[in-house]
Amino acid sequence: MIVAAAHQPPYNCRMPPNALRLRYRAACAAVPTYPEIGATRSASLPPGYAWLRRRVHLGHGVAVLERAGAYVLGWGTQLGSGFGVHPPPARVAAGATALLRIGLPGLRAARLVIPCRVVWTVEEPDRIGFAYGTLPGHPECGEESFVVSMDADGEVWFEVTAFSRPAAWYARLGRPVAAVLQHLAVERYLRVVARAAASS
Repeated sequence: MIVAAAHQPPYNCRMPPNALRLRYRAACAAVPTYPEIGATRSASLPPGYAWLRRRVHLGHGVAVLERAGAYVLGWGTQLGSGFGVHPPPARVAAGATALLRIGLPGLRAARLVIPCRVVWTVEEPDRIGFAYGTLPGHPECGEESFVVSMDADGEVWFEVTAFSRPAAWYARLGRPVAAVLQHLAVERYLRVVARAAASS
């Protein structure tokens, strides 16, 4: 998810630290590439996008909620799924900008660089999580949220919600492949948070 700018390639080969810093500075100065900022808070997602909602049961009780919530707010979903986070991750904070980085298959040095902005966070007795939205430099645009919640029976769930659409021509051409990769990534998110919630 996220829009490619003509002057910024969506990936880098052997990107030196200074180039990464420049990309980060540009991302901090940018605005999200879609108008429906914060829409993943709502039960109804905006029209004109592909939607995705997936959730997994984590267990029962406040301890599970707090353990999984702390993992999610520490960028654990992304780090546990193989992403790097630049700058080195601290706790998620609303308004923070981050570059997610992941290696490209078959290319040791090349890494996809995905700029995003944390658009909301939530820390309530029964709900913990956040969402980030796309910034210029990514081939799609949209938003994705990661929320741990506890229902009235004390059952704890982790849910990923996303809406996205292609922005760059190559994303439109490769949309079927991108959709499969997104679903695989979400399944990975669910697994790593479930594993973190189960650990004591």
